[in-house]
Amino acid sequence: MNSEQLANRTMSPATEGDPPAGGAFDFSWRRIWRQPLPNMAGEPLTRLLLRALLGWLGRYIVDMRGLEHVDPSRDPFILAPNHSQKMEAVLVPAAMFFFRGGKRIHFLSDWNFRMIPVLASFLRRAQTIILMNKSARPRFLNVLKPLFDPGVPGWVRAQEKLREGCSVGVYPEGTVNRDPKRLLKGYSGASRLSLITRAPVVPMGISFPDLPPDQPIPNRARMVITIGPPMKPPGIQGEPSLSDVRDWHHQIMLAISGLSHKEWQPQTKRRLS
Repeated sequence: MNSEQLANRTMSPATEGDPPAGGAFDFSWRRIWRQPLPNMAGEPLTRLLLRALLGWLGRYIVDMRGLEHVDPSRDPFILAPNHSQKMEAVLVPAAMFFFRGGKRIHFLSDWNFRMIPVLASFLRRAQTIILMNKSARPRFLNVLKPLFDPGVPGWVRAQEKLREGCSVGVYPEGTVNRDPKRLLKGYSGASRLSLITRAPVVPMGISFPDLPPDQPIPNRARMVITIGPPMKPPGIQGEPSLSDVRDWHHQIMLAISGLSHKEWQPQTKRRLS
């Protein structure tokens, strides 16, 4: 499929009234505190932090569909959600760990989040993969940047994790996008990572059923998480070309578009203005 065909392709959005595909969604306090977390055995503080976090923020998830697509038996894969509010950076990984019995998905995270005390504790325990690309805000905090450098580039570490049989999480949009109707063009890192490692991509769409029309998505908006089936990367020989990466990125973003109920076009902006 060439770029022109991909640009003109449309996807049928998921129906808002569809029942949960996984059949296991439940964020009641009873479930949160009784759910076994065998993959966090020997980590009592991590289990306590995870349960407390979901007890505090879990009410913002209205429904989760397609949980069977992220079952630990399907590892390794690359989870690729859209990104509409800051809370998702913590709540989505926490929800994934919970329903996977404590089995982590190693999300990529910017280094500057490690300067926020409570968030930093969760990110360390979640074993996130640090990215060093972005500048801190305010800029004078960049003087602290070397303290958080793990010494191994994030994309190299992500490849290592996938080859070890672990799954990773990447937000292809690369930043919070509060537009209720359109996805950003996004970055092709997840596409390249998939083509290099041959790991499938699991698209995730986050939508907001209570959002008033044409209003920017606020923090702590109630969300529905819809997880699509794994997408196997196309078979290519050798190092993926720029065209290979771009075409696979298009397919990934179109899948996220259909699940999130947001439009995506290749000519949209990569970042917010």
